[in-house]
Amino acid sequence: MTIAVVLLLGAVVAGLVWFTANISRKVEAALPPRGQFMEIEGDRIHYVDTGGTGLAIVMIHGLGGNLLHFGYALAGLLATEFRLIVVDRPGSGYSTRAAGADATLASQASVIAKLIGALGLTRPLLVGHSLGGAISLALALDHPDCVGGLALIAPLTHARGEVPAVFRGLVIRTNLVRNLVAWTLATPLGILRGPAALKEVFAPEAVAPDFLLRAGGLLGLRPKAFYATSSDIVVINDVLPDYMKRYSSLNLLFGILFGKDDRLLDYRAQGEAMKLSCPALDLELIDGGHMLPMTAPDRCAALIRRIAGRRQHVSQDAPEVARRLDQVFTQRRGALCI
Repeated sequence: MTIAVVLLLGAVVAGLVWFTANISRKVEAALPPRGQFMEIEGDRIHYVDTGGTGLAIVMIHGLGGNLLHFGYALAGLLATEFRLIVVDRPGSGYSTRAAGADATLASQASVIAKLIGALGLTRPLLVGHSLGGAISLALALDHPDCVGGLALIAPLTHARGEVPAVFRGLVIRTNLVRNLVAWTLATPLGILRGPAALKEVFAPEAVAPDFLLRAGGLLGLRPKAFYATSSDIVVINDVLPDYMKRYSSLNLLFGILFGKDDRLLDYRAQGEAMKLSCPALDLELIDGGHMLPMTAPDRCAALIRRIAGRRQHVSQDAPEVARRLDQVFTQRRGALCI
């Protein structure tokens, strides 16, 4: 390779890095953080807490998303009834992931469990969309004291044999190559291919109006977003098969909403398969695709209200149940003494 070729290659790489950094600055100026930050063991978690007095609900977005996916429409339907805590997952949106931290479902669930504890929430309802659904399930299995119920929307529940075509460019297994692509090719390719990719993610429905700004879609053009999303996707199956073996042990209020036309996650392999493991699951199937928080916010809100209503009913009944159990144990102790 001649010196001229090396210099030309260096100039191209430098130009791509400059272009990426410039786009990133413009995106963050247009879409600054909306909430608060909390340091959790090296992670810096960005979240919005509405501070309401109703039942606490923690909302966890999906792959490549951010908390504005819920803020687009769904959070507004619920904000007057509940205390909503909408989270940017570790590495996503404006949250950062500690150096050397992994992106497995278990690790992300652990961070969110610590956030729930730090906020003093008592067994909140978890709302998870897509990958956020898998993380919600990990929370329920690994940190059951942190979870009072699950209302999942088009959730990933079972391991897939292959990555959907629209996400295959994210499958980069080494940090060095992932970082190089993030700072050179990812942003310009994202601009060129973004419209087609969004059509596939939303299909068969239309892309939500003003998705890039109202739902924070532009944040996905930043190199940190590409790096985090790639990190997430390559480790999904590291622990998911182990969680699948434990689903039958779930004993909590649990609902799922799935679109029958979802092209990313099949409702039969994800929703109906979950129903087999958890017969008490409230599974609702509707016409629609994958991005239901934006395309069917009313149906999502109805599921959340339904599970939340049952959660509140259980909470109201808890003191009476405890009193009755205490009476039973007292009677048994008396019988043993006789």
